[in-house]
Amino acid sequence: MKVLMEYHEWGLCPAVRMAMDEWQYTDADIERLGMIMALHDIGFSVSEVESFMRLLLAGEGTKDERMKMLNEKRSEALDEIHLKERQLVRMDYLRIQIRNG
Repeated sequence: MKVLMEYHEWGLCPAVRMAMDEWQYTDADIERLGMIMALHDIGFSVSEVESFMRLLLAGEGTKDERMKMLNEKRSEALDEIHLKERQLVRMDYLRIQIRNG
């Protein structure tokens, strides 16, 4: 429900209408909502999601900017993975020390 509220607050769904007290979404709306959920899942903040979606709706001319945002998030994820890998190596070293007394 939070994602739907964000979507409405940003004004990204002008085609959405009410019918019988329920929101009616187009296929394009559903696709955009799926993109919003994916962006949240990969770690985008609310403001980053909004920026990305506004760029997406602005069209093909924003492709480089959107790719840059995704590349930055990917780089951050890789940095986190590498940090975790180093932590695991250190933990394993300590475990071996304990086992070998």
